[in-house]
Amino acid sequence: MPIETQLQPRRDHVVTSLRIEVIDGPDRGKQIVGADAQLSVGTAVDNALVLTDFTVSRFHLEASVRPGGISIVDLGSTNGSYIGPVRVERALLPPGTLVKIGGTTIRFDDAVRQNVPAPAPTALGGMIAGSPQMHRLFADISRVAASPTSVLVVGESGTGKERVAEALHERSHRQGPLVTIDCGALPSNLLASELFGHERGAFTGADRTYAGAFERAGTGTVFLDEIGELPPSDQVALLGVLERRRFRRVGGSADIELGARVIAATNRDLRAEVNTGRFRHDLYHRLAVVVLRLAPLRERADDIPLLVTHFARELGAPGTIEETFGAEQLARWQRHPWPGNVRELRNAVESAMVIGTSPELVAAVASAEIAPYKEARAVEVGAFERDYLAKLMAAADGNVSRAARVAKMDRSHLIDLLHRHGFKE
Repeated sequence: MPIETQLQPRRDHVVTSLRIEVIDGPDRGKQIVGADAQLSVGTAVDNALVLTDFTVSRFHLEASVRPGGISIVDLGSTNGSYIGPVRVERALLPPGTLVKIGGTTIRFDDAVRQNVPAPAPTALGGMIAGSPQMHRLFADISRVAASPTSVLVVGESGTGKERVAEALHERSHRQGPLVTIDCGALPSNLLASELFGHERGAFTGADRTYAGAFERAGTGTVFLDEIGELPPSDQVALLGVLERRRFRRVGGSADIELGARVIAATNRDLRAEVNTGRFRHDLYHRLAVVVLRLAPLRERADDIPLLVTHFARELGAPGTIEETFGAEQLARWQRHPWPGNVRELRNAVESAMVIGTSPELVAAVASAEIAPYKEARAVEVGAFERDYLAKLMAAADGNVSRAARVAKMDRSHLIDLLHRHGFKE
């Protein structure tokens, strides 16, 4: 049987919507009911539930429905989120739980529960959807692709944020190209030049006029990856461009019209960065007109067999996934938390196809022969680096600078390793 037909049977998914109600405080009686993946609460107008209590932070907390209850995450608020006398940063609540934020008390409840048939697996821009989260994302991409509106793509490292940007650009039918700038990989003194370009002689080494990303994109799309790494001075410059829709090359005097759409991506929660002052609220408002969220792979296990099938077919597997990997390996993959998300899964599938289903035994062969030392060492070191990087980036919440500090490693060397092992596109 062709490998692409070897999928797990589709199941009915329980869909739960969430009710958030203010039961005490200045906004008593205010409530919101929604089936969105996440609902945020705070005083900023960008929230799903907007409060007027001045003791509540701009982006105070976020709630979402999980199989085991209602998940809440405090977004680095000033006055905290409390369940009784206990301050919580993250909690899984039963319906009916009361949470105090500033001078306001809110209740989280289940609103509606219903069973609906799971939709058939689909693909979009190289991404695979079997889970409700991905189907919802695909629908959102199709809905906003043709709009000139700025989009912020949020998700952990390895979830496929660049694929979302590519899908949005492809379906926008914009005439210009998609130009990508990694804001986390460039020093601040070069970032302005990469974004806006420079005139000849603008600084030492500027021996020619250079067109930046906004100019090269024309009427296409500029994708600002790792936007959370943008230094404060560059945040000001970018905000000015987005507000005026015009920019100047570094060292230039002529205005150039901005015709490109801007898509940004981050593995950080920028609302928490806004609360702490590390990211400008007005820039966040400009970038996050539409927010698309990519769920981590551990929260959408239904996609794992589909992705394994897709990657195996892409890599030329000759038979079914059971024949290629074995039931035990497939079961291990289903149980694994995948801190490196889809990128880590693809590396695991490729590794299993090349060296078998037990990467920890990479130096051995079926006949018990010993591989040449140089080859065996290279494979072992590669396996160690992949495992270490996955754990390191998970511990650092995908933040490259933080990971480099934890690993006591030069940041540029870490970025090279992340690129080499597919953790960073």
